[in-house]
Amino acid sequence: MSLLHTVKVPRLPVSRLEPVIGASRSARLSRAAGQVRQLLSGRTIWNVNSTAAGGGVAEMLQVLVGYVQDLDIPIGWLVTTGDAAFFAITKRLHNQIHGSLSGAPLGAAEAGHYAEMLAANAVELAARVRPGDVVLLHDPQTAGLAAPLAQAGARVVWRCHIGVDWEDEVTRSGWDFLRPHLAAAEAYVFSRREYVPSWIPADRTWIIPPSIDPFSPKNAPLDAGAVRGILVKLGVLDGAVPTPPAAFVRRDGGAATVSRPAIIVGESRPGPDDPVLVQVSRWDRLKDMAGVMRGFADYVVPGDDGYLMLVGPSVKDVSDDPEGAAVYGECLLQWRDLSPAARARILLVTLPLDDIDENAAMVNALQRHATVITQKSVAEGFGLTVAEGMWKGRPVIGSAVGGIIDQIAEGTGILLPEPADLAAFGSAVRLLLGDQDQAARMGQAAHAHVREKYVGDVHLLRYAQLIGTLIGEG
Repeated sequence: MSLLHTVKVPRLPVSRLEPVIGASRSARLSRAAGQVRQLLSGRTIWNVNSTAAGGGVAEMLQVLVGYVQDLDIPIGWLVTTGDAAFFAITKRLHNQIHGSLSGAPLGAAEAGHYAEMLAANAVELAARVRPGDVVLLHDPQTAGLAAPLAQAGARVVWRCHIGVDWEDEVTRSGWDFLRPHLAAAEAYVFSRREYVPSWIPADRTWIIPPSIDPFSPKNAPLDAGAVRGILVKLGVLDGAVPTPPAAFVRRDGGAATVSRPAIIVGESRPGPDDPVLVQVSRWDRLKDMAGVMRGFADYVVPGDDGYLMLVGPSVKDVSDDPEGAAVYGECLLQWRDLSPAARARILLVTLPLDDIDENAAMVNALQRHATVITQKSVAEGFGLTVAEGMWKGRPVIGSAVGGIIDQIAEGTGILLPEPADLAAFGSAVRLLLGDQDQAARMGQAAHAHVREKYVGDVHLLRYAQLIGTLIGEG
């Protein structure tokens, strides 16, 4: 039985970006692709991560790999295998790098198991990768593959999607665990300069923020009827007649409909015209779903209208996040302890992940229906749900942490200086739910900001520069 799984991604036509980004940006991308093709000279770019679904990395790879294929650049995507103990270790690493110590510090036993699991994957991976191929390893789950791949002649890049703006004993412990595995990488990619550990050479560091695809099922235009149809199918609206079809377009261009309901915990539902605050994220303590719930219950419910939807994926389908079920359970217990008035206005919504495109369309509809979107994380690698919400013309209330700071420009939303200040969070929610004209103005500015800074052509150009430099030096 193979430990590596190939993810097949449909080719995405780059030409469809031109109406969004303009002819000049489109031509620049085409020229860069031609230069990369010439430099690669038949060699392949490989992406390696630990899951094909259920997180921002997997979603971005679906898009970037699809566009790169259309640019006639050889590219592949492989997913590694790990057991429950391995993913428990990497989750603890994830938390440590975000400054949160969960459990005892990782020791020799954990280091041994981590290395053993990745060594088994490396044997298969080295058999597929040819000397000179470029391998992009994503996040802590793959760091242990750098040395064996470099020994096999690959040009290894480690791409880290997580981090915090500070360094302390907890973050140093996480980086100390990974550091021996990363020495063999030739280049390192981070989402923000502030995330780069001091021991990584500056001349081998690249800063490449992530991006959205305006045409993916999560971001593609949906008319009001399709939004209503999807929300009715999910079961999150009260009093809506299920006449519109829950239609969306798949990544491969095929027509489809949302056929599965959500699992919803909630004693009532908003009507079609009620204001709604939405947070979409994994069930992860660092996303602070519990804080969002408490802030809304204590500071919005008593004096204002509106509903809160906390939306996350089915916890059984996110293979590399063993804490998801526990966090969802904690949120459920907290919801049960709320006042009757708060329980009537707060919904916990779990979306199925069996069909990735269908799940993305569900998120799309929920964000487009939202009056306001929030991402009140206590730590965040980048938080692409912020840009996704802004793309739909919605203002975002976000914590001033990590990449959220970069995305919410002045006039496009509200940054919360202190994520734990629930009164300030509640005040921001009341302001925007109560003044929908201001929310709409912010939303329009948010959409324009994302089009300028966070559409996929910018992302691909930065990778083209990295690969050109890497191979040019070889």
